[in-house]
Amino acid sequence: MSKPRDDRQKDLLLPALDQIIDMGHPLVRLATLIDWKFLGDRFGSVCQTGPGQPGPPTRLVAGLFILKHMHNLSDEVLCARWIENPYYQYFCGELSFCHRLPFDRSSMTRWRQRLGEEQLVALIQGSLSVAHKTGAIGPKDVERVAVDSTVQPKAVAHPTDAQLMHRAITKLVELAKRNRVPLRQSHLRLAKRAAIMVGRYTRAHQFKRARRQLKFLRTRLGRIIRDIRRKIDGDVVLQARFGSLLDLAQRVRTQDQHQRGPKVYALHAPEVECIGNGKAPAPYEFGCKVSIATPVTSPKGGQLVLHAKALHGNPFDGHTLGPVVADMEKLTGVETRRGHNHPHRFRVWISGQVRRVTASIRREMKRCAAVEPVIGHVKAEHRMDRNYLKGRVGDCINAVLAAAGHNFGLLLRWLAELLRAVIRALAETVSAQNIA
Repeated sequence: MSKPRDDRQKDLLLPALDQIIDMGHPLVRLATLIDWKFLGDRFGSVCQTGPGQPGPPTRLVAGLFILKHMHNLSDEVLCARWIENPYYQYFCGELSFCHRLPFDRSSMTRWRQRLGEEQLVALIQGSLSVAHKTGAIGPKDVERVAVDSTVQPKAVAHPTDAQLMHRAITKLVELAKRNRVPLRQSHLRLAKRAAIMVGRYTRAHQFKRARRQLKFLRTRLGRIIRDIRRKIDGDVVLQARFGSLLDLAQRVRTQDQHQRGPKVYALHAPEVECIGNGKAPAPYEFGCKVSIATPVTSPKGGQLVLHAKALHGNPFDGHTLGPVVADMEKLTGVETRRGHNHPHRFRVWISGQVRRVTASIRREMKRCAAVEPVIGHVKAEHRMDRNYLKGRVGDCINAVLAAAGHNFGLLLRWLAELLRAVIRALAETVSAQNIA
């Protein structure tokens, strides 16, 4: 893809956006504070100069990502609102009001895949830069941080052996039909009934009958796997098309409820991990672990997210603290006073520690719980409660974008409060002059 360019100009036949919107609106003020050139350089670094149609402007792409996760919108809803909302268009760099989308919805998917986590982290850096400019956060607020991890659930159904095997049978039969591979028997009708009966027998606590139906499903899945392998034997093209699905189906067929090690919890997302969180309503969640870092102090603009990173493999929280602190220092440019495995530079304080705990440290330790509501807001309001992006790369991207959306949402409210404070001060000044 060739280098994107931004050659947008005002249209003489269309109304100019700066004439039909309130230039004091918080979204307009936020747009003037963001360093779009910095984001453009980072986003444009993934493109090369060459033949082909130039991509959409980098400010348009960055603005769409910010608006999407700031207001918890899907790609389709964002495109619909972008046409209706002149503030969204101004935020993305348009000069005249547009009645049609200047981009395709699939462009957002392609840009996410092209940029990846490494480049999208620039959105968090941009939000922290705006926070420093407006006084929402200070350098001292970044020196002491609270780090915690949470689960980013994937958009998968609750996995059961019966549903996984039935899904594997359905997908194998559909793929065989598309590639014109004749099967001796599809088993679709009987497999569907067996999957239904497993749930009914389990609910009625008739476990012997449920296990019998489960064995029936496992046998039929094995028959289809063997039948397909016999039919595609020697055909390199068909073996490449069926290879990954056959391997997943074989893993689903052989895995056991009590086995240790990685398991398949969803055929469309085999990277999903089962993470136990110890909560009574949902003791297990299916997705990946995400690390969130926030200031220990309470900044004026709210608890911004200083760092967010998806951690695959369900690592122990203590082992991830060192890399998280190192990445956060690169992101913020401020040396952190907390860390791990750095005895000469950092000290880590945990609850229950008594030795060398001063009164100020004890006060800050009470503030460590401030990261919990931040995690709740990021998950509930900025699209981290159910990740729809594909693969492990999608997990990393969604975590970064959710953190950036949370930060820009706080900054939007912070700018609105500053505007109200200025108006209030002006009103008081005018009233005082009138009284005098």
